[in-house]
Amino acid sequence: MTEPQDAALLDACRQLPVVGLLPAGPRNAITDVAGLRLGHCTLADGDLQTGVTVLIPPQDNPFMHKLPAGLAVINGFGKSAGLVQLAELGQIETPIALTNTFGVSAVVQAQIAQCIAANPECGRSLPTVNALVLECNDGYLSDIQRMAMGPAHYQAALDSASTDVVQGAVGAGRGMSAFQLKGGIGSASRQVVVGEQRYTVGALVLANMGKLADLRWGGQAPGAALERRLQAKL
Repeated sequence: MTEPQDAALLDACRQLPVVGLLPAGPRNAITDVAGLRLGHCTLADGDLQTGVTVLIPPQDNPFMHKLPAGLAVINGFGKSAGLVQLAELGQIETPIALTNTFGVSAVVQAQIAQCIAANPECGRSLPTVNALVLECNDGYLSDIQRMAMGPAHYQAALDSASTDVVQGAVGAGRGMSAFQLKGGIGSASRQVVVGEQRYTVGALVLANMGKLADLRWGGQAPGAALERRLQAKL
């Protein structure tokens, strides 16, 4: 492509693409699903660029009021916690937490402690809790070996949770890379009518994947043009 063609293509990609024909919910975010709340705790200090994100179900005490759930793993090799029991029993009993790969164990411990505080017989006269923590590797943009994630960060994410979804380089998305560009947290919702009933479907994405050449944006393929721009600035 020539420089004018590159510029025209990149200008065309500046608008946020609209995916599909279904209408979005009022926030165009996963919290358009009734009762869901999302919170982040972001750590941004020099070579530490990481965090934790929590998606809180509508139930006040999901351990005692479990939520039906399912999962599908497509070409994945994550170091997540809790997926085996979720697949076996089809239920979640904690908030869904997202963090970096080396932070999984700390957030698991925080979820267990939170559940015991709310349910003192957890692990005694009641079953143990299935902590649910999912991860992505942010070691490219953050010093993951600092093992910085702790229970206080999980609690801070819970405390910040609301229906107003903050997206981008926040929480677990702070250190993400997508298509060799800055990745992060994204969300959307769509409304669908089945018979006379209206349903809301929400999505939350922790984007941390891909090569620039494979980027597709609103039906365009700007990866090669972006790469030429980046090379010209080096």
